[in-house]
Amino acid sequence: MRGSHYGHRVAYASAPDLLVLHALRITGMADCGSVARRFSLDTSVVEEQLLDDESRGWVQRVRFADLRAWSLTSAGRIEGERLLAEELDHSRAREVVSDAHAHFAPLNTRFLRAVTDWQLRTEPLDRLVTNDHTDPRWNDRVLATVRSVGRSLESIDDRLSATLDRFTGYSARFAAALAQVERGRLTWLDEPAIASCHTVWFQLHEDLLATLGIERGCEQ
Repeated sequence: MRGSHYGHRVAYASAPDLLVLHALRITGMADCGSVARRFSLDTSVVEEQLLDDESRGWVQRVRFADLRAWSLTSAGRIEGERLLAEELDHSRAREVVSDAHAHFAPLNTRFLRAVTDWQLRTEPLDRLVTNDHTDPRWNDRVLATVRSVGRSLESIDDRLSATLDRFTGYSARFAAALAQVERGRLTWLDEPAIASCHTVWFQLHEDLLATLGIERGCEQ
């Protein structure tokens, strides 16, 4: 099985059956190739696993516009949560993931506020308007927050990926999206249809919630 090294410790490598279900959990829906790429799995292994999971009623084929993809069923979501809880016990990673989530929560508040400010800005008399990105000072202030949050994300990612290998890469993907924004491709901050900063952030949040068995919106 896969594993990454952090110092003298080898991170716990998740089983392919868990990774296939989990990829659909954190992305919402994906085609076979996207599932395989998410965790560097062999496409033929993923395809076979998806067909097995379909026969068990855990995944279903969906069509959205021109996209043909797979998504979890309610039963698949439950099975995925069962596998995640089992893995958390076997890997002895609960304390690390819980601590990461505790550090992520205040960053989440800052980042979501930054995304709102990227989309809307205030004019005189505190009137909110769509941000047309013609005010460089406003954009620079927002990006300063996003950069700061990204730096904090690196330490969270380091601790998580040193324990559970499947967490590897979130901070790198976030940094790659932010680099696109810095080059002037502004949609890479908040566009949901691409691997934007917001997409990566949302997926990490879902990953933490799913791993800990917390429903979105029920955090304390």
